[in-house]
Amino acid sequence: MLSSGQKYTKAEISLINQGNIETALPIYQTVDSLQHKVLLDRSLDADPKDKTTKILVNRMKLALLSTKSGVGIAGPQVGINRNIIWVKRVDKVDKPLEYLINPKILWRSEILNLGPEGDLSIAVFRDYFYRSQIIQIEYYDVEGKQHTEIVEGFTAVIMQHEIDHLSGILISDKIKKQKLKNFEKVEFYKELQ
Repeated sequence: MLSSGQKYTKAEISLINQGNIETALPIYQTVDSLQHKVLLDRSLDADPKDKTTKILVNRMKLALLSTKSGVGIAGPQVGINRNIIWVKRVDKVDKPLEYLINPKILWRSEILNLGPEGDLSIAVFRDYFYRSQIIQIEYYDVEGKQHTEIVEGFTAVIMQHEIDHLSGILISDKIKKQKLKNFEKVEFYKELQ
């Protein structure tokens, strides 16, 4: 079933279309109080077939490319609280960038990886986070076609990080909650004796 999303507001359309639409949108930062508020808001679904969605998707990609080293970006990071993300698909040949409209994690493994993460919206902050090793994800493309796939490893980490942004979750806040939990270390590759 096609996820149609809510219509864009006049303010969103104005922001998405500001300046040259063939250029990157600016990346919001937590040090700016108004931008920080946008980063903490929950996002709404987007209409995959809306022409504004296509412009937003393109400008988000340009914003991600402008960072030179970023591996993902979410709608709130360009000031638009819509459920759209871009991720570097390190699980695919040539590691392409791909967008996901209205992504939903349908299932996540209980097996977790602990790895480093940073954030384009939080200057000079890196820490180690637990993320599910494998996820099943559902999303749409700009033609309105629904996709469902199983993703694992670092690509799954990137997707989980960006989907957190859509719920207003920043890694600077997530680390506080993570430190309150206990995790059991599991050794996967023990030799049978």
